[in-house]
Amino acid sequence: MLCQKTAWFCKSALIVISVILIIQLSGCSDTLSEETQLDETETAIEAQNIPENSQGNEKDIADICLDLYNKAAAENRITDLETVRSIVNQFGENGYPAVDSRNQIDMTEAEQVILFCKMVEAWEQDEITIIEVDYSGGFVKYDLQTKDGNVDVSRSYYKYENGKMCRAVTGSYRAEQWNYTNEGYLMFSGVWFSEESYVLTLSGAETYTALRVQPLDEGYRELNRKYLLPIGYERNNMFLVDWSEDDFRELNFYDLYDIFYTKVNAEHVPYVVDDNLGVGAVYRIPEDEFESVIMAYFNIDSKTLQSKTTYYSEYAAYEYKPRGFYEAEYPEYPYSEVVGYMNNSDETITLTVNVVYPYAGDSKVYSHEVTVRSLDNGGVQYVSNRIISSEDNEEKTWHTPRLTSEEWGEVYGGE
Repeated sequence: MLCQKTAWFCKSALIVISVILIIQLSGCSDTLSEETQLDETETAIEAQNIPENSQGNEKDIADICLDLYNKAAAENRITDLETVRSIVNQFGENGYPAVDSRNQIDMTEAEQVILFCKMVEAWEQDEITIIEVDYSGGFVKYDLQTKDGNVDVSRSYYKYENGKMCRAVTGSYRAEQWNYTNEGYLMFSGVWFSEESYVLTLSGAETYTALRVQPLDEGYRELNRKYLLPIGYERNNMFLVDWSEDDFRELNFYDLYDIFYTKVNAEHVPYVVDDNLGVGAVYRIPEDEFESVIMAYFNIDSKTLQSKTTYYSEYAAYEYKPRGFYEAEYPEYPYSEVVGYMNNSDETITLTVNVVYPYAGDSKVYSHEVTVRSLDNGGVQYVSNRIISSEDNEEKTWHTPRLTSEEWGEVYGGE
């Protein structure tokens, strides 16, 4: 049942709007024409020539993995983890430091990157090329130069199209932040200038890069892919607060319903916001439907779940309000990285997790412990989450909680 309130409540708020430009360019070229070069006065960055003999011929680097891309395309496996792994390793065999964009594969030739970072710290002059392979059929080539402690970045994106590797977008910037972290990450950021983005916006685009340099146990990565990454830190607080099966505390089951509904029903949640942002949509979800989603992943009884939500006994239904305009989050999120685990006597597993946040240039915003229980049917139950206390823990600035009942009433009107 859908109830609509038409009252509009005006309140002051600070709203950050991010503009995402998606640019698709066709055709391949080995070098950029003069028309595509940025004027120095427009970019506010001094362009530096990168020696071809030290950074590699553009055509050669584009062709290194062409056979692998052709084979993967023929088998419809370009996005597979093992395909990306083979491409990363192929670049490594040709002498390039390479890693994947999700940091699921150990970097090749990592010692070159470590040496370059030492040269940056020592204010020496050096240069290096690093390859970042993505999961959509392409890779980014970072040509880095350092002098006097500064790092200049030339970024080129190559896309596999019609049996060829096309250099689609290129641009340059000086790294405003540069950090080789204690957790073994190279993290840098700056305002990236490309001809395409500058023509459209008359400015550069902020870019944030996080590359894991140090190797990580493959078993940790498998646990991360199985238990943490499918949930993540976007629009939910499952890994942001302490809770357990004995005390679910502030855990928001509505956000988790959004996440797990798709996994249980293999379709998107049908209960959506109203087309009019000033109207608050309210649904009543039948008890069996709501509980089947939550109880697939939590050992929780109906009485406890009802106490943590709004439940109408007369309708045998749960109230559900989809996230609206005032509950939007900034579209930059951290990701999880399992760095250890322990098998418990009750057949549960406790995972130690670091929160990596490229946007903040932080490879350990905080750490937490997640305990999970494997089920006989191949499923999993989440048992608890505990934030590991540390004076170095940073605020979870990306998260916006759902409106409370009082806040919802103030925004949309009504009780």
